[in-house]
Formats: sequence, C-alpha cells, structure tokens
Amino acid sequence: MEDHTIALLQECSQGCKMGIKSINQISEYVSDQKLKRIIEKYRGEHQKIETEVDRLLSMIGKEGKQPEMMASAMSWISTEMKMMLKDDDRQVAKIMTEGCDMGVRSICGFINQYAGASKSGLGLAKDLVKIEENFREELKPYL
Repeated sequence: MEDHTIALLQECSQGCKMGIKSINQISEYVSDQKLKRIIEKYRGEHQKIETEVDRLLSMIGKEGKQPEMMASAMSWISTEMKMMLKDDDRQVAKIMTEGCDMGVRSICGFINQYAGASKSGLGLAKDLVKIEENFREELKPYL
C-alpha cells in the first residue's frame, strides 16, 4: 500500500506542478477579467492540492515529483505556437481545456494503476480530478 500511495502522490504532485506551470504561462494572454479570475481560482486550487500532497509525502520521508523536462518543454513550445497563431481568450480556454482533459485522463489512469494507495492518497487524486473537471466546465463559455 505504501508504494502505491507514494507513487500516486508523486504523480499528483507532478500533475499539479504541470498545471500551475501551464496556468502561469497562459495567464499573460488573458484579456477577459472574468476568465482571468477563473484561471487564478484554479491556480489556487492546484496549489492547495500540491501543498497537501507535498505534506503527505514529507510525512513519509518522500518528495514531490517534478515534471519531466522534455514534457515541460514540449508543452511550453506547443502553447507558445498556438498562441502565436491565435492570441485571444477563446484560444486560452481551448488550451486550458485540453490541459484539463489531459489531467483527468492521466490522474484517472494513475488512480486505477495505484488502486492500493491509502484512502488519503486516493482522496487527493480524486480531488485533483474534480478540480480539473470543474475548471473545464467553467471554461466552456469561452470556447
């Protein structure tokens, strides 16, 4: 169980960091104030989960997982290219929605893979999925 818990929490840590990094990158392109508030709200939600994940990992002597350098670089380049082609709030919402979809698929996969994780680990992973789903829903009016 502990191995599953550690692995699941580290994947959640990585997912939160990737989400926060993407939100930070895209924020400069947002012009609509309501959309800006939505994005800031979900940056905060990701930060809360990341803090709790890191706290649980620290309690068992482990650290969070950093996003892989190649994945981060590819994500950054892809976002910049998409924004160069079309620099508007609709494009921001589209990119963020794609990120939410990727986050849901990824974390759900890890929940299934590490089903033997502790209740607290599984709970945080499910909370992260819910955040991604809620974020996606709030972005729909901008698509």
